[in-house]
Amino acid sequence: MSVTATIRIQEADFDVAGEIAALSQGRTDVGAVVTFSGVCRGSENGEPIAALTLEHYPGMAEAEIGRHADEALARWPLKGLTIIHRFGRIAPGENIVLVVTASSHRQAAFEAADFLMDYLKTNAPFWKREESEKGTSWVDARDHDDAAAARWTKP
Repeated sequence: MSVTATIRIQEADFDVAGEIAALSQGRTDVGAVVTFSGVCRGSENGEPIAALTLEHYPGMAEAEIGRHADEALARWPLKGLTIIHRFGRIAPGENIVLVVTASSHRQAAFEAADFLMDYLKTNAPFWKREESEKGTSWVDARDHDDAAAARWTKP
């Protein structure tokens, strides 16, 4: 059975439990479902954050995420894959990103979700701006995120 990833980039919020149910409901071939849900924090380095604004290049973002989803499907025996990433203004406590991987066994589901989140954190074509009492500023890439993503390219 060929697996096709569900990829959505949207401004609207999403229902984590509903997305898990949509991917796994009625499936007897799925023994593990792993989810990662990224939520907007209310502070960074002790400084309050009023909101994040995420921007993307429509079409390019979906294609790039699709390319990495296809790589995950090729590397691990997944039975299902959903990736949702929001854009626009996101307040603390609101959802930003969701990755749901389903497989027969947990290791494949965990590794695929980890791989995809490392990619989304470091290379997905999104630009993030923080709003705080001090004003707005673009968020730079972080070395520890790059190091985490690099482990997937090692021989």
